[in-house]
Amino acid sequence: MERQNIVVRFCGDSGDGMQLTGNMFASLSAILGDEISTLPDFPAEIRAPQGTLSGVSGFQVNLGQGVHTPGDKADVLVAMNAAALKVCVLGSAFAVPGARYDAGVSMLKRDAVIIVDMDALSEKDLEKALYKTDNPFTELGLPETIQVVPVRLTQMTKESLSESGMDMKAILKSRNMFALGLVCWLFDRPIDKAVHFLEGKFKKKPQLIAPNVKVLTDGYHYGQNLALTVNRIRLTTCQEAESAKGHMTSIAGNKATAWGLIAAAENAGKRLFLGSYPITPATDIMHELAARKDMGVMVVQAEDEIAGVCTAIGASFAGDLACTSTSGPGLSLKGEAIGLAVMAELPLVVIDVQRGGPSTGLPTKTEQTDLLQAMYGRNGECPAVVLAASTPADCFHYAYEACRLALEHMTPVLLLSDTYLANGTSLWRIPTLAELPAIHPQGVPSEMKGHYNPALRDERGVRYWAYPGMEGYEHRNMGLERDSERGTISTNPENHQLMVQARQSKIARIADELPLLHVEGNEHSDTLLVGWGSTRGHLLAAADEVGCAAVCFNYINPLPRNTAEVLGRYKRVIVCELNSGQFAAVLRAHIPGLKLEQVNAVSGQPFQVEHIVEQLIR
Repeated sequence: MERQNIVVRFCGDSGDGMQLTGNMFASLSAILGDEISTLPDFPAEIRAPQGTLSGVSGFQVNLGQGVHTPGDKADVLVAMNAAALKVCVLGSAFAVPGARYDAGVSMLKRDAVIIVDMDALSEKDLEKALYKTDNPFTELGLPETIQVVPVRLTQMTKESLSESGMDMKAILKSRNMFALGLVCWLFDRPIDKAVHFLEGKFKKKPQLIAPNVKVLTDGYHYGQNLALTVNRIRLTTCQEAESAKGHMTSIAGNKATAWGLIAAAENAGKRLFLGSYPITPATDIMHELAARKDMGVMVVQAEDEIAGVCTAIGASFAGDLACTSTSGPGLSLKGEAIGLAVMAELPLVVIDVQRGGPSTGLPTKTEQTDLLQAMYGRNGECPAVVLAASTPADCFHYAYEACRLALEHMTPVLLLSDTYLANGTSLWRIPTLAELPAIHPQGVPSEMKGHYNPALRDERGVRYWAYPGMEGYEHRNMGLERDSERGTISTNPENHQLMVQARQSKIARIADELPLLHVEGNEHSDTLLVGWGSTRGHLLAAADEVGCAAVCFNYINPLPRNTAEVLGRYKRVIVCELNSGQFAAVLRAHIPGLKLEQVNAVSGQPFQVEHIVEQLIR
């Protein structure tokens, strides 16, 4: 049968390689021209007890045409053990004693296909997953519309690798490759492409290539030769991807962010410096940049969050493109230093990959709860530019844009991503450097040599940038207020008022060069869905379903110039965000009298499209 798009969920124990399997399948689909959106979903525990409910790790991918989200529910589930089966069938209700299948909370569609490893449903396995009977399918209350495909994954993997020379532990870890081969057959994915991915994955461990290729191929042939009693699923060709010129790939948000920073440094003619401290889920940005010494990238893993941002500010003082990456708890610690960069008017890019909070909160889950902290979480009148990315792929664009605005306007720029974007992947066309917007870092006129004054500004209100080593441009820059004309320390009340206004005006003027808001969906509807950052795909899917308009903000401070005009066109404006109403509060503050409805969720998961639709039609 042929489908426009399909949602597949790989689910198993934390050690079953579900993230690798899902990523490989998603990447393979992207290479073939499918649009993709993925949702890695794993526990915060380093390694929960094997086979338990708390240790279930999942990876969901939506592929095909018109893909905006990873999908609310799965068409196909690959369950590697009893716990994974229970969690996915019962959804959030799995911990409730006696719970049974409920279409409202299940992670599966009513006509889903479940491929399950029957070897992982032993009495001991069922006991660890808190089953009460020896028949999990009856106990879970699966409806007849769901098709169960029992496969002895463990046994067939053992047979496939019986002559490989691998120990039993290593053999059992290869079950995910057998499952991947089977899914490649089910969706008519060419096995040679998957083999190529494996060769790249294990290029530093060549001894693992042959056994993994064998078990992958055997999984494919199992579906092919035994003619499983489930129809193969073919996806209609993605015309948009076919017509796009250039090289297409899948990319995760954190990697795209890192590459955006590198591209910006290259086009700006600046050295890239990252001062950072490891924190989930932002650490991959540091890892990716640390691997790019060949491109002149400098990375310092500092002793803490405060030291990380302070080393970056030092690099900015020295004339580099300076960045720091963190998540919500780290952003709290960086607040004072960001204030120094605002007062000193230095370019600085701060990347906040949001996660569930407060405090340690939900380290591996997603939220949009740092918005007000990014806007106002510093002492004094301390304005900074705030941007937000919407997809894993456009993390590249907004990281590049954050660098451009920081360098051209001499200001800190905060870029908001989140766990959903950081770990998820989407289809991306790799641009050339020549295609990207030019970056013109603020310099200092040569005629100022010998009498440079750090208080002087250009017609945009942006101060000139001189740094150590530039003879004739010696000056003092600091966190104390400076005189608006001489640049010396000043405690004069009127001067402070003037400087506060100057710093705020510089940020406000940036709106003159920002793109205007673009309404998507049915712009003639009387209802407008409003979101920001990573909710864009869910808003578009909901708007398509009910036939209303949608707009997603990527520029938060300053807001696009036509914000009030666009929002004022609609009788009903509904702000959807993964917090308790932070962006709605920002909009109300900027547009007095604006009437807004809100759809909010703070569950650690992305929106369910059906949740937004329910609010629209109630």
